[in-house]
Amino acid sequence: MSRAALLVLADGRFPAGGHAHSGGAEAAVKAGRISGAASLEDFCRGRLHTTGLVSAALAAAAALGVDPVALDAAADARTPSPALRGAARRLGRQLTRAARAAWPSEELDALAGEFPKGAHQPVVLGVVARGAGLGPEDAAYCSAYESVSGPATATVRLLSLDPFDATAVLARLAPELDRVAQRAAEAARRVVLDGVDALPAGGAPLLEISAEAHAAWAVRLFAS
Repeated sequence: MSRAALLVLADGRFPAGGHAHSGGAEAAVKAGRISGAASLEDFCRGRLHTTGLVSAALAAAAALGVDPVALDAAADARTPSPALRGAARRLGRQLTRAARAAWPSEELDALAGEFPKGAHQPVVLGVVARGAGLGPEDAAYCSAYESVSGPATATVRLLSLDPFDATAVLARLAPELDRVAQRAAEAARRVVLDGVDALPAGGAPLLEISAEAHAAWAVRLFAS
């Protein structure tokens, strides 16, 4: 196992397309639900414990070698919004392209063949982590971190929020991120025994509704 691979995979400069997505922050800023560091922290905390947990568990299960086709169907079932499903697949396709250059693997090639338009990003992330020699906890950490770092980074652009304040939000959330990653890895191990129904299914209805509205905007800074 190379923990350095985790640093590369989690690096915001890794060309996986995440910079074009705000994780729902753009719609939340326009609606007034994010107006500064305190409300950003509330938003990220809610996202971490709902969609963040689900995504982390999907990634951890894929890293354990659970059938990615079954995991992709489970991701679909846990993502009611067509806009978010589309965004997740676009991100998955971009991550696949980047990862095939960085960590070529037969599993990743097979996944790309099965989903030419992209599998759900957390599923791809788990397969990539497996190919890079990482474990389920690593995949869970990477996914959980992405669930909050994306909105935090986007809010710097959207609100001209001080980057120091945005980073402090992520630092304060670190203990909760630890717990979510651990829960996700534990859920993934249950999936190996009990199937994908053992995955968490925490929902965030407002994120889903906002994503549909955001997709219809004529002008936007971020794709989602």
